[in-house]
Amino acid sequence: MQMTSAPHLLAEDGPEYERILGDALRHAHERPDLEGVGDRLNTEQLRTMALSATALITAAAATEYEHYVKARGELRRAATAEEADGAPAPDGPQSTAAGSGAGIGAVITVLTPLLAGSAAVIFLLVGYLLKAVSPSVTFGSSLVAAGWFFAAVAAAAILVAAVGLLVTALRNGATSLAAENEEQELPEDVARAREAWRHALLERGILPFLRDALADPTAGPAARTPHRSPNRIPKVGYSRPDFSGPDDGPAAGPRPTFTSPDFTSPDFGGPEHQPD
Repeated sequence: MQMTSAPHLLAEDGPEYERILGDALRHAHERPDLEGVGDRLNTEQLRTMALSATALITAAAATEYEHYVKARGELRRAATAEEADGAPAPDGPQSTAAGSGAGIGAVITVLTPLLAGSAAVIFLLVGYLLKAVSPSVTFGSSLVAAGWFFAAVAAAAILVAAVGLLVTALRNGATSLAAENEEQELPEDVARAREAWRHALLERGILPFLRDALADPTAGPAARTPHRSPNRIPKVGYSRPDFSGPDDGPAAGPRPTFTSPDFTSPDFGGPEHQPD
């Protein structure tokens, strides 16, 4: 048997393995060799068994996976080298200033609505209270005007924060979409290596494992709590000595019988029965 030195399944490829397994179980009814799904084992039980045997299943496609990981690593190293040659260093002064600017902007965006709203509530409450107590005092009207000004500032700050959140969400969505497009538009050699690994994993790893699990009569739920009969003694290569009774030898004569001695008590009677 040929052994390979392929690496174990990387964490980033775990979701891909689960997706291929899920597709195989979802379309199991379309395969005649998997028609036993649901009789003794359902799809969830088979999924659990296959996830527990990930190392065993992925070893069947170890050669293709090693080639795929190698091709993907070369692509990433080439992309990293291109970014290092054409892009500025990420820890330069510009990136530091941008990061600090973004942090200050976020703090201002969060604190402005809170401070302006609090000031608006205080000024409006005190102003209307003063106008109710002494309407002739003009200071109350000034406080009311200041309160409405801070209320307008708080509303504008909330609107700006909402627009900023919307722009950030759209930017993140565009970034994730670009990453998906980059994943789909892989170079031909990397895409071919990935497809070869997927096909080998399905045909030589997942499907044979599912067929063996369905064909194994001990792979059902009853196999989880095996019942051992006390008469089932494992054979270890030798038999126990045969102890035979005396019937196997020559015919034996009558066996002697033993009776217990008859102990009788002395006959004690009256004066007329005196011992001799």
